[in-house]
Amino acid sequence: MELKELLEKRREKQREMLALVNKADEEKRTMSEEEVNQFEAAEAEVRTLDANIEAVKKAREMSLEEPENEEEQEQRTLEEAEERAFERFLRSESAEERADVNWTRGDNGAVIPTSIANRILEKVKDVCPIWAMAETFNLKGDLTFPVYDESEQKVTMAYAEEFKALTSTSGTFTSKTLKGYLAGCLTKVSRSLINNSAFPIVEYVIGKVAEAVTLWMEHEMLIGTAGKIEGMSTITQTVTTAAAVAITTDELIDLQEEIPDVFQSGAIWIMNRSTRKAIRKLKDADGNYLLNRDLTSTWGYTLLGKPVYCSDAMPGMEAGKTVISYGDPSGLYAKVSEGVEIQVLQEKYADEHAIGVVAWMEMDAKVIEPQKMAQMKMGA
Repeated sequence: MELKELLEKRREKQREMLALVNKADEEKRTMSEEEVNQFEAAEAEVRTLDANIEAVKKAREMSLEEPENEEEQEQRTLEEAEERAFERFLRSESAEERADVNWTRGDNGAVIPTSIANRILEKVKDVCPIWAMAETFNLKGDLTFPVYDESEQKVTMAYAEEFKALTSTSGTFTSKTLKGYLAGCLTKVSRSLINNSAFPIVEYVIGKVAEAVTLWMEHEMLIGTAGKIEGMSTITQTVTTAAAVAITTDELIDLQEEIPDVFQSGAIWIMNRSTRKAIRKLKDADGNYLLNRDLTSTWGYTLLGKPVYCSDAMPGMEAGKTVISYGDPSGLYAKVSEGVEIQVLQEKYADEHAIGVVAWMEMDAKVIEPQKMAQMKMGA
């Protein structure tokens, strides 16, 4: 079967599953045993189709795949050597002595090679969609962007007459600079885990550090901190609700309409789960729920046709709080200086039967394209 046919059949099964769920929702009941069986059968077919689709893609990639060049092979060999050295050091064994494994050893630990630190940022990208969708830069020093502002005045065209001067109108250019604010996190790793040779200690450390980095980065990009990273806190396109603890359908429509159509294609909703719960109960004039369960959507829900992402960093529905951000996150620019630096402390927590893993990074994030983002603020 051709790939196109497989994909079409998969979409057909997804539509069947969605129809079963929507029918139960509309009738305000749980699915019947027969509907559950139909759903599970369709789900099983989707899994089978996924396996077939993946097989077709792999087969096509293999037929076109070119062998690694010498530079790629050398890079992969270096990364493997650095991972082995990192694991040996975590297990208190002697690190692999190689000239190309770039360690910086200190009296109480070591600075880890960049390939390990880079894997942490890749992990963050996988689990933090705000970071993945924002415009990101990885470099040293300040980074300045021009920002064109037409809020007060813009270039306009008007009728004219011969021998009469045109009136000059234009927007203004301002600038925003991404700096670097230092932040760090510390995680302790049990010696019992480290001493278990079968335990994937490198992946565990990368996962724990990436989790801490993700939570911090997401908060700073969405909420920001006064005097430090601004994040989305400077969004100027704002809709304020009439009530202090309730949101209406019309207000959600008003918020969506703050973003020009040209930027709607990449737009998403960002809110707390408690806000999503309240919005799930809203209906349109025909009695249809506004927020829909959508198995084809990235995060499982769509609101007014756009994906809904829930973040614990966003406040709940309280008076005066900014509870929803809407728009294309690529309007947010973020800069990380030199990626993440990892340091292992072997002796400091010896009395706790643990080692310490410290992560340092310099970061800044600001809204550079304000026309792409809008927010909803609860009334006082």
